[in-house]
Amino acid sequence: MKALGSSWAGFALAVAVGVGSSGCAAFRVKTQDVDVADMEAYDADYSARDMRKITENLATSISVSPFLEGHDVPPIMMIAGVQNRTKEYVDTKNLTDRLRTLLIQSGRIQFINEARRDDLLREQGYQAAQATPETQAAIGQQLGARYMVSGSLTEMAQRTGRQVRVSKTEMKYYKLTLEVTDLTTGLIVWTDEEEFARTARTPLIGW
Repeated sequence: MKALGSSWAGFALAVAVGVGSSGCAAFRVKTQDVDVADMEAYDADYSARDMRKITENLATSISVSPFLEGHDVPPIMMIAGVQNRTKEYVDTKNLTDRLRTLLIQSGRIQFINEARRDDLLREQGYQAAQATPETQAAIGQQLGARYMVSGSLTEMAQRTGRQVRVSKTEMKYYKLTLEVTDLTTGLIVWTDEEEFARTARTPLIGW
C-alpha cells in the first residue's frame, strides 16, 4: 500500500511539474481571428456560414433574373421579412439585411427604409418646426416601393434510432424560399429557393 501511495504521489508531482513548466498554457484562453469566408460548422445547426452562402446565391439569382430586364431604372423594393419556421432561434433580420446590402451593391435594385419610417416622420416633423426653410426635408416627397420581398426559412431533422452505439448522428435540412411580389397587382414576379443539409456525429461518451 505504501508503494502504491508513493506511485500516485509521484504521478501527481509529475503532472504538477509539467503544468508548471508549460506556464499553465493548457488552461489559458486562446483567441484567433477567423476568415468569415472559411468558417467551419461544428454541428448540424444553421450557422453564419450558411447565412452568407444562401443570401449570396439568392442575391445573384435576383440580380440576373429576367424580371429585372424590363426596368430601365432599378426598381424600388421593401423588405417584409422572412418567417422563421424552424425549431431554433434564427436572426432572420440579419439574413434580410445582408441580402439587401448585396442587392444594393449590385446596382440593380433600390430599397426604401421601411424599418425607419417612424424615425423619418419624427425627423421631418422636427425640421418643419425647427429647421431653416432651405434645409428642411420636403414633406410628401418620399418614394413608394413597387415590390415587396418576403420569404420563409424551414427545417427538417432526422436522428439515428435507439440502439447500442457509441455515437449518434443527426441530419438537418434547411430551405430558404424568397419571393418578390408586385404591390400593385399582387402577383409574384420572382421566386427562388436555396436548400442545404448537414449531418453531425456526436459521441455519447466524451469530454
